[in-house]
Amino acid sequence: MILETITIVIYTIALLLIFIYALAQLNLLFNYLASKKKKNTPPLYDLSNPDETPYVTIQLPVYNEMYVMERLLDNIAQIDYPKNKLEIQVLDDSTDETLETTRKHIENLQKTGLDIKQVTRTDRIGFKAGALKAGLEKAKGEFIAIFDADFLPKENWLRRTIPYFKDPQIGVVQTRWGHLNRDYSLLTKIQAFALDAHFTLEQVGRNSKGHFINFNGTAGVWRKTCIIDAGNWEGDTLTEDLDLSYRAQLKNWKFKYLEDVETPAELPVVISAARSQQFRWNKGGAENFRKMLWRILKNKHIPTKTKVHGLLHLLNSTMFLNILIVAVLSIPMLYIKNTHLHLKVYFYVMSFFVVSTLIFFVCYWIMYKKIYGGGVKNFVNYIGMFIVFFSIAMGFSLHNSIAVLEGHLGKKSEFIRTPKFNIKSIKDNWKQNKYLNKNLSANVIFEGLLMLYFGFGMYSAFVVGNEGDFGLFPFHLMLFLGFGYVFFKSITARA
Repeated sequence: MILETITIVIYTIALLLIFIYALAQLNLLFNYLASKKKKNTPPLYDLSNPDETPYVTIQLPVYNEMYVMERLLDNIAQIDYPKNKLEIQVLDDSTDETLETTRKHIENLQKTGLDIKQVTRTDRIGFKAGALKAGLEKAKGEFIAIFDADFLPKENWLRRTIPYFKDPQIGVVQTRWGHLNRDYSLLTKIQAFALDAHFTLEQVGRNSKGHFINFNGTAGVWRKTCIIDAGNWEGDTLTEDLDLSYRAQLKNWKFKYLEDVETPAELPVVISAARSQQFRWNKGGAENFRKMLWRILKNKHIPTKTKVHGLLHLLNSTMFLNILIVAVLSIPMLYIKNTHLHLKVYFYVMSFFVVSTLIFFVCYWIMYKKIYGGGVKNFVNYIGMFIVFFSIAMGFSLHNSIAVLEGHLGKKSEFIRTPKFNIKSIKDNWKQNKYLNKNLSANVIFEGLLMLYFGFGMYSAFVVGNEGDFGLFPFHLMLFLGFGYVFFKSITARA
């Protein structure tokens, strides 16, 4: 009975935490909808006036980007901004042949009159944060635009972002990510689905009410003095962008999020690349919660609601741990329910928490409708996409929970960058990508075992009680399919 009591308590706490997170998302939805009714025009720089046009440095932090380097440089060279007010730094930590090919390409671009230079280091201390910090020491710009290697900003990108810095309190302008290969595969579709929710509902919902948002590591601009004032780039977490964002906002710098400015980028097309990216983001989120918790709580100038949203924001990735706990304990709970009939009232009350799923369903629909439009057909497509997305997201819960636990426990690991592919169509072969991680993680075996475990959960629905109990059957089916997808993709989609 003690073990059953512990199971019930842990299960209930995990459900409550998921419900609290869902309520926070619902609040962000209300903020998002309210923001659409506001029309305000802030003071803007007049970039047609040379005297009012500020100096800008574009930083391109790169590391062994054979497949996208040429595309990146050619794209950045087309940025429409006065050449006498623009500097481009290629922060190149590469250790392969791209170091030389990039140098030659830059020399050709310099002949066109472009102020572009390759900045190299003798080591990779601090990884991306270290490269950005080293480049900042030499940067001539008052504002620092940053793009990862797979991002392709449009020609007018600086002209649509820099004007907002006329407000001296704004430290960062962040744009929305687009997706060059959204429809490449099921994997890219679900990644786009998740990112779209972040870049519509969450960023707008927080920013519109003055809550903390994050610079997303790329496709944004920093005021140089803001970076310095916030303590500069630090490499002690895997998400240096989230870290500096919170340090800047704790010093009262404002962030401006531009939902209408889209910056296209490439999504990982193979699951090993998606796994490494997910691991870095989720572990980095937990590391930043550990780093920022007391700084947020002790700050007397931040409203309580902003503190709550900030902490829940930093605990985003920890929701995967709660989901995994609920999933694993749901099968023992099924047997407890059908052997301890005196707990019937408890289970009736627990069924209320299905509302968490309904909240997520509504929030994601608003996001989906904005991108694809409304109507019956799109709504039916959305229902299918929502189910598939949640299934596969739950299939990643073990992988992401390990990342979260490492982050909360302070275990350090290297910054593993996401390999880029420059895949244009389904016919292109990504298996020749030299940067792919070819090692199979031991976690994959456990994901396969969890697939079988939730298969047992579906079987249990038929054998518990007198007539079976199918209340959790859809949940276990989604878990079975989600872990099955992640498991089989991981063992088959390798170079």
